[in-house]
Formats: sequence, structure tokens, C-alpha cells
Amino acid sequence: MTLSKLSLRNAKRQARDYLVYFVTLVMAVSFMYAFNNLIFLEEVQTLAESIAMLPLLIVLASIVVVCIIGWFVSYTTRFMLQRRSREFGTYILIGLENQQVAKLFFLENLIVGGFALVIGILLGSFLFQMMRAIILTLFDMPYKFAYTVSLRAVLLAVLYFLFIYLYAQRKSRRRIRSMKIYDLIYFEKQNEGIVIQTSKKRRKIFTASIVLGVIGTLLLLMGSAVPGILGAACIIVFLYGFFLSFASGVPAFFEKRPAGKYQGQTLLIFRTLTAKLATVGTLMATISLLFTAVLVSEGTGQCIHAILSNRAKQESCFDLFISVEAGENDYMSDYSDYIEKNVPVKEYRLYDIYLNDNTQIMDHIEKYTEYYRYYDGDTMMKFSDYAALRKMLGYPEVTPVSGTYLVHCQYYLKDIMENYKKPLPIGDSELMPGGVYTEYMNQNWSGNGHQYILVVPDEVLADRAVNHRIYAAMTVEPVSEAQYQAISSIMQRIYEESAEMEYYSSFYAGSVVKAEAASGIVMMVFPLYYLALILTMTAAAILTIQQLAETDHYKRQFVLLGKLGMDRREMAKALRGQFIIYYVMPAVPPVLISVPFIYNLGKGAEPGIMIGTSSPFMITLAALALFFFFYAVYIVLAYTGLKRNVLPE
Repeated sequence: MTLSKLSLRNAKRQARDYLVYFVTLVMAVSFMYAFNNLIFLEEVQTLAESIAMLPLLIVLASIVVVCIIGWFVSYTTRFMLQRRSREFGTYILIGLENQQVAKLFFLENLIVGGFALVIGILLGSFLFQMMRAIILTLFDMPYKFAYTVSLRAVLLAVLYFLFIYLYAQRKSRRRIRSMKIYDLIYFEKQNEGIVIQTSKKRRKIFTASIVLGVIGTLLLLMGSAVPGILGAACIIVFLYGFFLSFASGVPAFFEKRPAGKYQGQTLLIFRTLTAKLATVGTLMATISLLFTAVLVSEGTGQCIHAILSNRAKQESCFDLFISVEAGENDYMSDYSDYIEKNVPVKEYRLYDIYLNDNTQIMDHIEKYTEYYRYYDGDTMMKFSDYAALRKMLGYPEVTPVSGTYLVHCQYYLKDIMENYKKPLPIGDSELMPGGVYTEYMNQNWSGNGHQYILVVPDEVLADRAVNHRIYAAMTVEPVSEAQYQAISSIMQRIYEESAEMEYYSSFYAGSVVKAEAASGIVMMVFPLYYLALILTMTAAAILTIQQLAETDHYKRQFVLLGKLGMDRREMAKALRGQFIIYYVMPAVPPVLISVPFIYNLGKGAEPGIMIGTSSPFMITLAALALFFFFYAVYIVLAYTGLKRNVLPE
């Protein structure tokens, strides 16, 4: 049999025996191709100037991904070499040279990698269409499915893949060429060296690592750069210290609780686990570190998405929204003159915002929630203006009730204001609460109040001074980039002419606000999820390959236990316990670290943004759910295969 035929036969067997590795490789290539295809997407390049940095960000993320996948392929290749070392030693015994064996191993891995590359690119074309549809939807652009394979993206994916694969295979070829027959035959029995030699030292490090983990998490929650860097360093030391010393931590735990050691399958489960961790502690720490990065990336991505999209919803309800400080000069005419000549408008409203003499409502809000003061009094508007704005936005009509005021606020203030029943003095009048409404109405900073506004009868505000004026309009077509820049230049000119405009002038164009939010989501969230998906697949695949490689060991173990009297039900329970702990252990520290981090990150946004399905709790829950969904796929595959091959019939 020639080397090429033998390589092809072994490649088929390798793809079957290491199916998880092959599938992960295919998925990695598909994601790499799909994301890199965005670099050459002409539609993305013409969407908005703010998205111009997307190709650079994807390239930078891809460099990180190449390093991750390179480590994965290199680790798995070495693992396969270790598992098949006796086979290769036998080849040399029957007359093959080391160089021929190295070539054989290189060719069969190249065949597997080549198939993974082709299938990954074909699958990646569909993933690219999904991402293209998401991006165009974010920018309110029509999408039409068109299956295409970009030659430039293919060449880039091939370049990345060749770098990954040739680097990994080069190390393996060099190792095989330099190894003697004895080294190859006994290479399979080599394990990770025990870094911490003495049991007493391991116990001290186990305790110290837990302390560092707590300190590191607290430093991360501080939210600034220097504590964040120190916290990350503490987390890394904690993870490696924890897993390298865990083999001594468990015995120490049971020394103080000897009765628990012999309950059920506890002794068998933890003896097997500690023996494994004593030899693969560094690997488990690395996997745990990757999982931490995954959860932090997913949580950060979801927080950014929620903040940008929710801000856009609040600020884009009107197609045009301009606010100027009231003063001696009527600066609003500068804007209205340009709009009348250049922007086709369906309907508009020019109205005034007033301030009450007190902060009664503001004080009430501050008692029950976080609130950033922006005005010196409660903001107010006339009911006639409010009714016109509701009609313009298509909201249900509101019927006024004499002697009452309405509150229009952001949703997070709804319950607080509905529970407020005190009368409100406005000049010589006193009004009672009449209702609370929470539809979007641009209520950030110098808009229709800052997160809330009081709607009062027109006559109550007849003689009051105006705080700022607002022009709100719905246009025939979305405001273009050129129109937006022209209005922005008017604002800049007014800033330069009048210092009194510095704090109370603002301008929103609904189309531009949405485009900026979409650009931010694509620029920041997409790369974060790209990294998170690759990290999840890589780490979970390595764990699964390690576990499935123990099939023969588990089988011998349970055959012996069967001879000692353990029935199949107890064996299944013991296997399930070992399996659960093996997969749960590297995931527990990341969860304990990332949950407070993500929750704290969500709480850091301004009030009224992270609410409902975007609340910090829901964001944290969603990040965990997404991570464990992909992780569970590998767990189910590994457990199904292991149970079928290990337990006696």
C-alpha cells in the first residue's frame, strides 16, 4: 500500500474517530469565511461613514481567531500523535523511515483539513447571507437572497487556514522526525507534568487562588482601566492556581468530612476527577480562561446592543427634532428656513417647553430610582402641543380632564409616577394627577423634558417664560446625510455666534440616529460575537476530544467494577457524575466571575436604557443561555458516544 493510499485511509478513520474535531474545524472555517466576506461587501461600504472601520476590526478579530484556531489545531494534532504513537512506532519497526511516517501523518491531516476547508467555505456562504440580512435590516435596507462565493474572501480564508494548518503540522513533522522508536511507543503514556509537587504547597496555593479570584472579580467591577488590568491578572492567576492545586483541595475537604467520602459513588467520582486534574490541570485552567472570555464578550456585546438600540428607539421617533434655548434671538428661524427650502415635510409642530417653579416631581422620582438632574424645575408643555405630537406619531388620542395634569415619561418611571397622587402647584393653579403615558417621545436631555414631562392645560402656561423651543417633524423621505450635515453646520455656526446656546441646543434626525446605532452594533457587537463563538467551539471541542479519548480507560474501569458487583444502573450514575463534574468544573469559575461583571456593566448605563428584556438581569441570563446552548451541544455529543461505548450491555 502506497503512502498516499494509507494517508487517505487514515484520514477517513481520523475524521470518524475525531468527528468533533472535524465538525469544529468546519464551523471555524465557515465563521471565518462569513465574517471576512463582510470586508468585501459593497453594500456595507456604502451604508455609512462610521462603518468604514469594520474591515479593519474584522481583520484584527480574525488575527485573534487565527491564533485561537491555530492553538486548537496544534493541540489536537499533538493529541492525535500521542494517541497513535504506537502505530507510528510500529510503522518504523516494519521498515518505514521517520521522514516517511512524518509525511504520512502530514498528508492525512492535510486531507482532513482540506475537506474541512471546502465544506466550511460552502457553509460559510450561507452564514454570510444571514449576517448580510441582519446588517441590511439594521440599516432599513431591502434584502434579497443571492448565494455567491467571493473569490477574495475564499483566498483570505485559505491564507488563514494554511497558516494555521501548516504551522501545526510543521511542529508534528519535526517531532516525529526527531523521535526514536522507544519514544514513539511510550509517547502515549506521557501526561502533563505536575507543576506543584508537594501536597502541602498545593493546598496553600488552592486557598490563595480562591482569594485572588474574589479580589480580581471585585477589581473588574470597579470599571476603570488600571483596576481592570489588575483584576484580569488576578483572575488568570486564580484560574491556573485553582486547577493546578485542585487535586489537593478535594482530599483536604474530605479529610474534614470523612463520612461524605463513602456515600454513593462519591469516592469513585472524585478519585477519577482528581487523578485527571493532576495531569491536565493547565489545560483545564486554559479552557476556563477561554470560557471567561466567552461570557464577558457575549455579555458586553449584548449590553452594547441594548444600549445602542434602545437609545435609537427613544431618539428616532421623529424624523426631525431640533431644540434651541429660548432667548432674545429666534435661532429656530435659521433651521426652519433651511428645512422649508430643502427638506420635504409631511407635518410638523413648533412648540415651547416650560419649567415649573419647583422640583416636586423630580424630588419624588429621586426617592425611588436613580435620576440625573438636568433642569432647575419640572419641565412642562401645553396639552394642545402634546395632542398634536401624539397625532403626528400615530399614538392613541388622549382626552383632557379639567384640573388635572398628565405625565409622559420613559417606561422605567411608569410605576413611580402612577403611584404619585399629590396635587401639583403651578403658579396660582393646583392640578391633580390625571394619567401616565410612556410611548417614545424623545425625552433625553434637552428634548421633551429629561425622561419625563408634565402635560398641563394651555391656559396654565399662558404667562410663563419659555425655557426652550422645539421643532418636531415627520418628513416625506428619511433625512439624507447631506441634509443632516447642512443642519449640523447651522448649529455649529450658532454655537460660534452665541455662547448662550452652549447647553440647550440639540438636533436629531431619525434616519441618522438609526444608522449610527446600526453602525455601532455592527462595528462592536459583530466582532465580539465572532470571537465568542470561536472560543466556545474551540474550548468545548478540546474538552470533548479529551473525554472521548478516555473511552478505553472508562471501559476497563467499568468492566472491573462489574466484576466487583456494581450493576449497570450504578455504573451509569457514576459515569454521569464524573461526566457532569468534568464539564461543569471549567464553567463554574467563569460563571462566578462573569455574572457580576455583566450585571454591573448593564447597571452602568444611564437610567431608562436597560429595562424590560434589556435589563441587566435579562442580559446576564441571555449571555449564560447562549453560552450553555453551544456548550450543551458538545456535552450531549460526548455523553451519548461515551455511554454507548463504555457501559456494558
